Amino acid sequence: MKIKTLLELITLSSSLYYLAKDAHIIDRINEIAEKGKDNINKTNSDTKLDGDGNELEFIEKIAQKANQIKKELDLKIEDSVVKFYKKINIAHLDEVRGLNEKIEKLDMTVALLEARVNHLEKEK
Repeated sequence: MKIKTLLELITLSSSLYYLAKDAHIIDRINEIAEKGKDNINKTNSDTKLDGDGNELEFIEKIAQKANQIKKELDLKIEDSVVKFYKKINIAHLDEVRGLNEKIEKLDMTVALLEARVNHLEKEK
């Protein structure tokens, strides 16, 4: 009898836990939905004009906002990638190009020094 009661209590407590967790998720979704509604209403209430001075339609406003968000996301991704490369010490393409230029300059310097040494050896 005690084992059956313990199992029922465990089942009941896990069910209550999942119900509470689901309620928390639903509250979070509702909160995000409200923020989304507020942002959409704000975007719709703002008056934006096109190049001809005509007011943009709602869909055009959304398209502009989507392009703006895309650009911001691209910048954030680029920054994250650069930070990641630096963190794991992978050379970025710009760094590789800079190092190649330095190597070319050093090769030219070595060639000049070899020419000078050869010239000095011929004089002796």
